[in-house]
Amino acid sequence: MQANPFRVTAKSTFPSLINIPTVHRQHRSPSLTPLLKPPCAISASTPNDAESSTPITMSTLEVVDDSVAAFRDYQFLFVSQRSETNEPLTLQVVEGAVPPEFPSGTYFLTGPGLFRDDHGSTVHPLDGHGYLRAFTFHGFGKEVNVMFMAKYVKTEAQLEEHDPVTGTWRFMHRGAFSVLTGGQKVGNTKVIKNVANTCVLSWGGRLMCLWEGGGEPYEIEKETLETVGKVKLMEGCDPVVKSGRGVWDVAARLLKPILNGVFKMPAKRLLSHYKLDTDKNRLLMMSCNAEDMLLPHNIFTFYEFDSNFKEVGKKEFIIPDHLLIHDWAFTATYYILFANRVKLNVSGAITSVCGITPAVTALSVNPTKDTSPIYLLPRFPNDVNCSRDWRIPIEAPSRFWLQHVGNAYDYLDENGNSEVQIQASVCSYEWVTLQKLFGYDWQSGKLDPSIMNLDRNQSKKLPHLVQVSINLDANGICQRCDVEPLNKWNKSLSDFPVINPAFSGSKNNYVYASTTSGSRSELPNFPFDMVVKLNISTKSVHTWSAGSKRFVGEPTFIAKGSEEDEGYILVLEYAVAVQRCYLVILDSKKIGAADALVARLEVPNNLNFPFGFHGCWANNE
Repeated sequence: MQANPFRVTAKSTFPSLINIPTVHRQHRSPSLTPLLKPPCAISASTPNDAESSTPITMSTLEVVDDSVAAFRDYQFLFVSQRSETNEPLTLQVVEGAVPPEFPSGTYFLTGPGLFRDDHGSTVHPLDGHGYLRAFTFHGFGKEVNVMFMAKYVKTEAQLEEHDPVTGTWRFMHRGAFSVLTGGQKVGNTKVIKNVANTCVLSWGGRLMCLWEGGGEPYEIEKETLETVGKVKLMEGCDPVVKSGRGVWDVAARLLKPILNGVFKMPAKRLLSHYKLDTDKNRLLMMSCNAEDMLLPHNIFTFYEFDSNFKEVGKKEFIIPDHLLIHDWAFTATYYILFANRVKLNVSGAITSVCGITPAVTALSVNPTKDTSPIYLLPRFPNDVNCSRDWRIPIEAPSRFWLQHVGNAYDYLDENGNSEVQIQASVCSYEWVTLQKLFGYDWQSGKLDPSIMNLDRNQSKKLPHLVQVSINLDANGICQRCDVEPLNKWNKSLSDFPVINPAFSGSKNNYVYASTTSGSRSELPNFPFDMVVKLNISTKSVHTWSAGSKRFVGEPTFIAKGSEEDEGYILVLEYAVAVQRCYLVILDSKKIGAADALVARLEVPNNLNFPFGFHGCWANNE
């Protein structure tokens, strides 16, 4: 293809900071908590070398204009929203119609709601206070109404940093990824900031919000979204494995009183990602010890709860490596951990303790191995008849960092060998910069979209979908471990893989995920603008595109019938061109067809919200 002589193909250069017009118009409404200050976006960090001796031609102006538009569009995903609803609002259908047979229930989505306080401090999106959104589907005969509510999770940190009388905010907790500008730095031991902004769990008639950094989840009242309080799921849980006398056991005992007493870290960190074993009707959760963040010695505890939150299973595993686990997998036989390897950064640890750098700078990724260790930990050791030592990981032939798991399952082949299949999104260690996720620059307190968008030569470093296949013989000895692009589809960037939850832990044929079309030269990789459906059996790939300047978040599958792909996909759409948020309903069977869109519902303009992380669907009981 002949190159366009007026097309600039060099690395994207975003313009100098500009004043972004206020996105949300503030309307006084009885259903909204009034705002004292309009929301604002985190501005992007941009290089100032755009001023050069390059002649100003029409093509140059077009490229600069596209950079400005890309910069502004990226900010729309991270616009603070201070408003909360006091009562449900009916969403208007602007395209299509909600089917009368749509299941009755609620789609819950959590994510950060606030990025800037009233005293000059900004925070990383992962440190933003949890903002819970609820979309409830009510059926009335042939008409289905969708009601919307949104409220902050009233965590201890939120109650401390927000003044409900004046409506103002002052960040006092540093958080793991941020440094305060207007607050105390040196001597500030408020490092852990449980903002309950990562995942939502609906189980046993209860609703909870969980946080990436670990800690107790917060229970939420489903109807009103009022915060009930912390749920102490691990309270009184004695360790299964007693502490030893090794050097790392001694180090752990020395660190515990410092982390728990001085920095107020919980003894165990409950990870935000959980699993639902639909076959056994169990909730699976996982924790690690607080001191494990700083030591090459991890103690992972897995819990299994019945539908009444009664603990029916608990296993503890000690892994002699320094790992940072975000997501994990399970099968009928195993808990599965992908070893995202990290190491202690001594200089970063010193500066983070002094409040000069974020706490996460105490860690750095550790790409010293050419392979990726995968631990297959027995769920039911008495049922696993093998001689393999679970302490010895399976070594995947390539080095990668696990992002999210879609599904995993195992089965016996005709030779009595065990086959383990895992569908996930992974990325390169080279792309993982812990303190710059989403392009956040803690030194300037600004967002840079170029960090999330690489040129074509580096795109393979970005998150993409893979299938990991492990074959074990009758004694549990690994015979083969392969890592291939899922359906041989090499599209980057792709993440947030999900399936029909009824097939969780079982063999599935379909995976859905968020991906990008790459149609924008300045934002080729992120944000996402498409939903992809992969048929593992036929190796087919089908996509639905939100359209120009419309971004999407994580898809969620809502089952409707007995077939695996019979149902709907819910996904939030952030239409930056018109500065609106929409709830989109797709027919999961028709993704790839012209009529895949079922309905698009508009969120009121004054309630536009930032990019959400993870959500869940809860059927009406």
